Amino acid sequence: MDNGVTRRERSPGMKLLFVAIVAAVLIVPLMLVYALVYDRQDQAQTAQQAINAGWGGQQVLSGPIVAIPYKTTQLQRESVDGKTVERAVEVEKTLYLSPVENRAETRIDPQERKKSIYRSVLYTARVSGHASFAVPADLARFGIKPAQILWDRAELRIGVSDARGLTTGGFVKASGKPLEVQPGNGPAASGGQGFFAFVPWDGQGTLPVEYAYSVRGSRAIGLVPRGGSTRWDVTSAWPSPSFGGSFLPEKPRISGKGFTASYTVDKLALGQPPVANEDMAPPQIDNLDGSSGSYIAMARADRGGSGQSLAVTVGLVEPVNLYSKVNRAVKYGFLFIGFTFLAFLLFDVVGGARVASAEYLLTGAGLILFFVLLLAFAEVIGFTAAYLLASAAIIGLLTAYSAAVLGSWKRARFIGALLVGLYALLFVLLNLAAWSLLIGSVLLFAALAGVMYATRKVDWGAVGRHDATA
Repeated sequence: MDNGVTRRERSPGMKLLFVAIVAAVLIVPLMLVYALVYDRQDQAQTAQQAINAGWGGQQVLSGPIVAIPYKTTQLQRESVDGKTVERAVEVEKTLYLSPVENRAETRIDPQERKKSIYRSVLYTARVSGHASFAVPADLARFGIKPAQILWDRAELRIGVSDARGLTTGGFVKASGKPLEVQPGNGPAASGGQGFFAFVPWDGQGTLPVEYAYSVRGSRAIGLVPRGGSTRWDVTSAWPSPSFGGSFLPEKPRISGKGFTASYTVDKLALGQPPVANEDMAPPQIDNLDGSSGSYIAMARADRGGSGQSLAVTVGLVEPVNLYSKVNRAVKYGFLFIGFTFLAFLLFDVVGGARVASAEYLLTGAGLILFFVLLLAFAEVIGFTAAYLLASAAIIGLLTAYSAAVLGSWKRARFIGALLVGLYALLFVLLNLAAWSLLIGSVLLFAALAGVMYATRKVDWGAVGRHDATA
């Protein structure tokens, strides 16, 4: 006796539609993971700021410059008996004299400090140099007469943007004689912070200056070049520097033992007069925060307006910024879901295995969990070790689950091999950022070609029937 048990199945096209809907639903938790990465990155930055608070922030060094008061007259308008009258009054202004030549050397000694699972890059920089000053022979062309200058109140100023970082004070010599250093009164390019000393000079001849000081800071250090010619030599044991600002170093040398870099900036490149009656404003420098996958956006200085200083910067970049890499990894999450679902669909449509919507959903949840595990472990054991651990856990979980869903360990091994290939590819893409688009595009083309070939005989609109007799 025949028992006609007929079960209607969805067409392959309908199966594809339901898989696409499930994949679209999984975008929501994937975006939540994306938001989680930003939240953890924000917490890390808060912790880093707490570490840096008692040490010193990004430092911008400026000077030395000589600031000399001078007297001049200017017209002042007053109202007398309802009439506006003008009268000449004597006022005091400041003349800012840039060095004819400045040679500075900076040795950066980096260190890492931790707070809980977070860390920040700190440093102590030892700065030394020598400069020379001379009054331009055509000073009168700048609207200042030598007789107006009050040489007995001349100050030599050196700036540090975060004075909390000054540790051992400053050492200054002028014409071979040590000067007594006072706090504050730094150049405007450093926000007025730093130190100064009264310098005995009458403007005759050349004034040679030697200086040295130590400064603490975090993540980056910059220098504002001034005067006729500036040379800045920087050395450090930190293996991952980032060079930014308005000028780049000449042939920097970088190795696993550290780096050396030299900057040479000429007065023509600065476009600044040797003397001025207004000090140069601070430069525009972006913060180094490790976000956006490029660390930096590294430090940058631009010509932002009249009288604004230019700067060169050296950032101490973390060799592996885990939040940047996890952020980029999450962006590939939908490709993981798509490739795995596609394999399941092919086994369903071509191979005859039956995969339910709930099974697609659970598999997608496992793939998204990978990124949560990666973030959690990376904060503790580092990115590479976390990647290996999280990918091994998810590959093992989904391979075992695929054996039950697809009804065959042979098919499950294919899913496992696919996941191994995907995670290996993602790791390569994360480390070859410049080539990621090219590699990804070629592989997507190859995957699409493979799917087209495997499904070339599938009737996507047909409705199948499985008749069972007993």
